[in-house]
Amino acid sequence: MTRDVPESLGELVSALRSGELSFETYFDRLEALVAEHEPQVLALLPEAERFSRLRRDAKRLEERFPEPENRPLLFGVPAGIKDIFHVDGFVTRAGSRVPAEELAGLQAASVTALEEAGALVFGKTVTTEFAYFGPGPTRNPHDESRTPGGSSSGSAAAVGARMCPIALGTQTIGSVSRPASFCGVVGFKPSYDRISRDGVIPLSPSLDHIGLFTTDCAGARLAASVLCTGWRDSERAMERPVLGVPEGPYLERAEAAGRDHFEAVIGTLATAGYEVRRFDAFGDIAEIEDRHCRIVAAEAARIHGTWYASHGETYHSKTAELIERGMEITDAELAIDRAGREELRSALVASMRAERIDLWISPAAPGVAPEGLDSTGNPVMNLPWSHAGLPTLALPAGTIDGLPMGLQLAAGWWEDEALFSWGAQLEHLLGARGKSLGGEE
Repeated sequence: MTRDVPESLGELVSALRSGELSFETYFDRLEALVAEHEPQVLALLPEAERFSRLRRDAKRLEERFPEPENRPLLFGVPAGIKDIFHVDGFVTRAGSRVPAEELAGLQAASVTALEEAGALVFGKTVTTEFAYFGPGPTRNPHDESRTPGGSSSGSAAAVGARMCPIALGTQTIGSVSRPASFCGVVGFKPSYDRISRDGVIPLSPSLDHIGLFTTDCAGARLAASVLCTGWRDSERAMERPVLGVPEGPYLERAEAAGRDHFEAVIGTLATAGYEVRRFDAFGDIAEIEDRHCRIVAAEAARIHGTWYASHGETYHSKTAELIERGMEITDAELAIDRAGREELRSALVASMRAERIDLWISPAAPGVAPEGLDSTGNPVMNLPWSHAGLPTLALPAGTIDGLPMGLQLAAGWWEDEALFSWGAQLEHLLGARGKSLGGEE
């Protein structure tokens, strides 16, 4: 962005709250960025008078909070909202052709929390169909021939193109961490259920997480403090974490270039004095993957039963296959698989204690964003952390042949606050602040 419009969310909030940055200047800049990038990136659902509405909303916000010292935490920050979240005044289509009136619902609790903190709804962002693998039109802002990842495609790409400073997404398998890596932004997935899922069309309620994208770790932490239940300041802000590397068949699923990049990142961290411990983990990764995918299929079939019965012909083939597969899974089988989530979480937390590990580190994606738009990429690097429900943070960690590559951090159960404290250390060390398109770091 230009010098007078901060790229960091924290700095942006400070400038908007103090009045140093006017809404007129800020929205003029955002409008120019949308005009420049959106025709190619296609991250946003169309809205004819988006910036007229935003200017009206901002004016009402200024009238409500005329004194800078009384302005709320996210005063005037425009937030993109993935189109499976219900938002008052907006239609929810969930990337599907099911009649919108059948999908309608009350505004998402997370959207309300952002608004109560002073944020403005920037607009809806593109999602894959019902947050599964049926891709939408969105393209990677760093290379339009490549996927931005999914299912939170539009949210990640909109932040990656700097069209909005924050966007909400969801992750059931890898739909925050993977697109964050592909688009060169920060992606936060909290501990399971720590951000309310109310008002969001589910895919698999046992595995769905509400997450978010920003350009920097401090901004993500600011938003998390608004969205997460029971947020508390971490007492470990100055501690240097011990890092654990989960060797074995899990890491072997990374692409060769992705693994080489990850090893280079480990080398950087070790040279800086971080203790890195390697040991075998996820030896049963194939079983974890199978169990996770069965839960997604079974729960999606139950969620979509009525809609699919009436509008099955409108569903993408990938979503239809998931639902039909899930119909074959019995309630008893589903109960057994659900129990595996708790077992994996307990095993990971026990391993962290036994090995004296604070953070797991791994690639945020197997490699860079694949070419083409028919696939959103492989979520295998994210799946076990989603299955266990542990909080994760994807940080930009450099590039491979000019394309972004992320580092994935995973902390212990409900250690989201510590995750951000440690993530800020690593972000600073790695120079992990995202780059504006064609701009400087």
